Amino acid sequence: MSTAMNFSSKSFTPRPPDKGAFPLDHFGECRDFKERFMECLRRSGYESAACRQSAMAYLECRMDRRVPQLMANEPLEKLGFKDLINEKSEEKPQKS
Repeated sequence: MSTAMNFSSKSFTPRPPDKGAFPLDHFGECRDFKERFMECLRRSGYESAACRQSAMAYLECRMDRRVPQLMANEPLEKLGFKDLINEKSEEKPQKS
């Protein structure tokens, strides 16, 4: 009796996940934003809610760096920063 397995001719083609992972920043283009975020986490006792402004700035940096494609462009509202965007727009002075 043969123990050989019969493999199908279909091949598996891996693809990256739609969300939740992005390439490493090998060239350090967003290093300053990352360091500010990490420092904020250390100061706040690793309470991420206290560092949402820093997190938003870091993700904006990632999305702005399109050449190495560090992160696909995504509306910040979909990433959970809608309230911070509304605060930003309210802080801007009204033009008369």
